[in-house]
Amino acid sequence: MNKLNGSIRLVLCLFVSLLLSSCFSDNDNNQQGGQSAARQWNEALLSSIRQDFARPTVHARNLFSVSAAMYDAWAVFDDTAQTYLLGKTVYGYNCSFTGMPNSLVNTKVARHQAISYAAYRILSHRFSSSPAASEAQARFDALMSDLGYDIDDTSTNYSAGSAAALGNYIAECMIDYGLQDGANEANGYAIQSYAPVNPPLAPAEAGNPDIVDLNRWQPLFLDNFIDQSGNTIGASTPEFVGPEWGSVAPFALTDADLTINQRDGFDYWLYHDPGAPPYIDAVNGGTETEEYQWNFSLVLAWSAHLDPLDGVMWDISPAAIGNNQSLPQSSDEYASFYDLVNGGDSSQGHSLNPFTGEPYEPQIVPRGDYARVLAEFWADGPDSETPPGHWFVLLNYVNDQPELEKRFRGQGPVLDDLEWDIKGYFALAGAMQDSAVTAWGIKGWYDYIRPISAIRAMAALGQSSDQGRANYNIAGLPLIPDLIDLVSLSDIANPDDLVHLNKVKVYSWRGPDYINPPDDIARVFWILAENWWPYQRPSFVTPPFAGYVSGHSTYSRAAAEVLTLLTGDAYFPGGMGEFVAPQNDFLVFEKGPSVNVTLQWATYRDASDQCSLSRIWGGIHPPADDIPGRLMGVQIGIDAFNLAEQYFGN
Repeated sequence: MNKLNGSIRLVLCLFVSLLLSSCFSDNDNNQQGGQSAARQWNEALLSSIRQDFARPTVHARNLFSVSAAMYDAWAVFDDTAQTYLLGKTVYGYNCSFTGMPNSLVNTKVARHQAISYAAYRILSHRFSSSPAASEAQARFDALMSDLGYDIDDTSTNYSAGSAAALGNYIAECMIDYGLQDGANEANGYAIQSYAPVNPPLAPAEAGNPDIVDLNRWQPLFLDNFIDQSGNTIGASTPEFVGPEWGSVAPFALTDADLTINQRDGFDYWLYHDPGAPPYIDAVNGGTETEEYQWNFSLVLAWSAHLDPLDGVMWDISPAAIGNNQSLPQSSDEYASFYDLVNGGDSSQGHSLNPFTGEPYEPQIVPRGDYARVLAEFWADGPDSETPPGHWFVLLNYVNDQPELEKRFRGQGPVLDDLEWDIKGYFALAGAMQDSAVTAWGIKGWYDYIRPISAIRAMAALGQSSDQGRANYNIAGLPLIPDLIDLVSLSDIANPDDLVHLNKVKVYSWRGPDYINPPDDIARVFWILAENWWPYQRPSFVTPPFAGYVSGHSTYSRAAAEVLTLLTGDAYFPGGMGEFVAPQNDFLVFEKGPSVNVTLQWATYRDASDQCSLSRIWGGIHPPADDIPGRLMGVQIGIDAFNLAEQYFGN
C-alpha cells in the first residue's frame, strides 16, 4: 500500500511538473544562441533604437524602463533582492503587489517568462510611434514566438501564479509610471516652455549674420535634415531635443544634488549644477571672453587634424594613449590638459597589459584617420543606437569576452548569464537615466552655443589679438600662427575675391562641399572662417540641442564607472577592448579610413576619455562642454551603481 501511495505521489508530481512546464514554456531556459532572455530583449531594444528618431534622452529612458522592469521580474523570485517599482511607491506612483504564490512556480522558468512579457509590453508601447513601428513590432512578435510565448495572453492577474500575467502587470505599472514621470510622453515629449533666443543659422550660407546672443544656443535651418539614425525629415529647423528633461524622474539623483532655477515662469531642474560656462562680452572683453575664445579656437585647431594625407602619424595603441591620471578641476587647468596645436590630451599610456604582462603593441596610423574614425564611431554609436545605447553595446561586448569572469564586483561566485545581465543592465540603465536628466537639465537652463554658431559669429567680428592689424574686435577670433590669420593680398587670385581681404581665415577641414570624386575627402586647407563646418554631414551639421554640458562626456564617464565597479576591474577583459574600422569601408560621408584603424582601449575610462575627445575633433563641443560632463559623470555612475547594489541585497 505504501508503494502504491508512493507511485501515486510520483505520478502526481510528474503531472504537476509537466503542467508547470507547459504553462511556463521553458524552451531550454529560453536561451537562444546562448543568450539570456534579458540579453535578447536588450538586443531587440537596441535594434529598435537604431531605427527610431535619434533622441538620446528618450532612449536613455527606454533603456531604463525596460531594464528596471526586467530586473523586477527577476527580483520578485529572489530571496534577498528588492524590487524597484513592483510593490513600491516611486516618485509618487504606487505599483501595488500582493505577492506571487512561489510554491507553485518553477522559478527559473517563471523568471524568463515574466521578463519576456514585461519587456514585450513596454517595447510595444514605447515604439508604437516610431518611424519603423511596424518593423519594431514584428521584431518583438518574432522574439516572443521564438521563445514560445503567446502574445495574446494579456492578463495581468498574477494571483494564481501566472508568470506571463506578472510580466504584463509589471509592464503596465512601468508604462503608467512613465506617463507621469515628467517626460511628457503623452504629448510626444513636446517642449512645454523653452524657446530659442537666436534665429536659425543656415549653414549652407556664409557667416552667421542674424545671431543675437553669442552665449545662447542657435537652431539650424537645413535644406534636408537627416537625423543620425538616418530618418529623413526634409527641409526644417529641428527643435531643441529635451530642454526641460531635468524635471524627469531620475534614478539615484537626490534633492541634495538639485537646484531649481526659473526662466519665463518655468522651473528648470538642475542636478550637479557645475555653474555657467565661459561667456563672451562683446563690449568689454575680459577673462571669460578670453576663455570663450580659447575654447572655440581649440575646436578650430583640431579641425586641422582631419587630413589623412598630412603626413602626421600617431601610435594609437594603449601604449601611447589613455591612462589619464586626473581630470582638470577648473578651467585654469584646461590649457595644460589639452594639446591645442597637436591634438589629444595629457594621457601617458599604459606600460604593460596587466592580463598578459606584456607591453601593448604599437599601432601607427595617420592622425587624420584616427581623428575621423573617432568622430564617426562615437557620434551615436557604430549603428546609431545613441550614446546611452552605445554603452549597452559595449557592455554586451564585454560580456561576450571569454576572459570575463562574471563575478559581481569581481568577487564571490560566478553568476549565471541571466543574473549577470539583469544586474548589469539595471545599474547601467540607472546611470544612463541620471546622465540624461543631469546633462539635459543643464543644457536647457544654460542654453549654450555650439561651435558652428560661435566660430562663425566671432569671425564676422574680426580678430582679437592685434589692435594694430586690420579687422580688430575685442570679441573676434584670436590669431594663432599657421591656424587662424587674416586674408592677405597674396591669398587673392581673383579680383572678385577682394571683398574677402582682411577677413579671418582658418586652416581647417574644408567641409562637405569639397567631398567630390575621385578623392572623396575634403582634406585640410585655408578657408574663410565664415564658411567653417564641423566634421559632420551637411544634412545633420550639429545635434539639435545646446552644447553645455556634453552629453557624450556625461554618459560615457558614468558608464565607465559602472562597468569598472560591475566587473571589479578597470580594464577590459584581457586588458583591451577593440573596434575595427576597415580601410575605405567605415566612414560615411568621406572616403576612409585610408588604412585599417583599430580603436583600442585598455580601460573603460580610456574609452570614455576617447569618446569625449572625439566630440572636439567632430566640431561638436569645446573643452568647456567636455570636462564638466566628465566630472559629473564620475559621480553619477558611482551613485547609480551603489543604489542598484542596495536593491540587489549583496
